[in-house]
Amino acid sequence: MSDMVCVGAIAGAYGVRGEVRVKSYCAAPEDVATYGPLRREDGTQAFTLALLHPIKNGFAARIAEVATKEEADALKGTALYAHRDQLPALPDDEFYHADLIGLAVHDTGGTLLGRVKSVQNHGADDLLELQLAGSSDTTFLPFTKAAVPTVDLASGRIVADPPLGVLPEAEQD
Repeated sequence: MSDMVCVGAIAGAYGVRGEVRVKSYCAAPEDVATYGPLRREDGTQAFTLALLHPIKNGFAARIAEVATKEEADALKGTALYAHRDQLPALPDDEFYHADLIGLAVHDTGGTLLGRVKSVQNHGADDLLELQLAGSSDTTFLPFTKAAVPTVDLASGRIVADPPLGVLPEAEQD
């Protein structure tokens, strides 16, 4: 598991005075500013956010080191990371997306289905994008208790019971 967890991203400039648009990936979106200073993934730059007000898909925020619209525009797409020890502990049935990526996914019979490539959310429940074993193909597995009854972070393993139609035909038999 990584020492850094992505908690948000800078979506670009907001206005002409150096404010930025911030998208939060936190369960409580406003918490993104409480885990600071936030850093780039490589740790080269730190940011202390001051949220100004909510806007569509995030917040308008001020970063002390950013004074102009051009500087704010230059940060567009910057992912914001917090140290894991700054984040709250989670209940047993909740996980940070960063902890799921790379885990092996086995079916209930023990057959390797693939590895978690990413975790997606398009407005409903989370979806695990699986890189299928022995293939360059991917598929999406609903991240629900029915489809994913077991997540064992200690052993780096997920047990899945994929709904019909999620896996290619050869693997569903």
